[in-house]
Amino acid sequence: MRMVIKVGTSTLTHPTGAQNIRMVEKLCRVLSDLKNAGHEVILVSSGAIGMGVGKLSLSERPKDIPTKQAAAAVGQCELMYTYDKLFSEYHHTVAQILLTAADIESETRRENFHNTLGRLLELGAIPVINENDTIATEEIVIGDNDTLAAMTAVSISADLLVLLSDIDGLYTADPHTNASAKLIDKVSEITPEILSLAGGKGSELSTGGMATKLRAADTCIKNGVDMIIANGGKPELLYDIAEGKSVGTRFIAE
Repeated sequence: MRMVIKVGTSTLTHPTGAQNIRMVEKLCRVLSDLKNAGHEVILVSSGAIGMGVGKLSLSERPKDIPTKQAAAAVGQCELMYTYDKLFSEYHHTVAQILLTAADIESETRRENFHNTLGRLLELGAIPVINENDTIATEEIVIGDNDTLAAMTAVSISADLLVLLSDIDGLYTADPHTNASAKLIDKVSEITPEILSLAGGKGSELSTGGMATKLRAADTCIKNGVDMIIANGGKPELLYDIAEGKSVGTRFIAE
């Protein structure tokens, strides 16, 4: 199976912005094992700005673009150093790809991205993809890594996109405030009713939320790629997903 796994800032970092070492180690171990089992693994990773906030000891996520870009520059080094170190322990090689919206919108750049990604998979590497926050501005920003993950999954004709989040999946209501909220296990169409279930963004260090995940799902299912939202706090769920078991919310492609 060709799997694109997107992991969010809330999974990779503590609320302080410092790296969540236990979670990152667990994620890398599971992904390495899935690759050992014969699956192709592509990781779309948030966390550069969040890690930069922690590394620079900033009191909060910056709001101005220059400081965001500075935090991303520092955090991206930390992020890739961590992935390189942990995946190397399981004898896997990582490759970094940083993108902006201009890279996706340009036919030539998009084709180059597709070719590079395909060749990396052929060579047995694990591509780690992130938005290039160090140069992206409001005019050229993709906006969130849920969207980037969907674009990647469609571009490379993935079998499955898994969005690892701080929630088990899509619920009938906000489970944090409504005890009667029920997990929706399957969705075959992004209807206005489904869209209405999206609340606000997640943690203070993240940029996404359920709304961005539903937009990503819409992109995937319209282009033949199944998508699952699952809990990033339990990376071992990826084993069940790879075995076809019901986990989180699955969006079924047309």
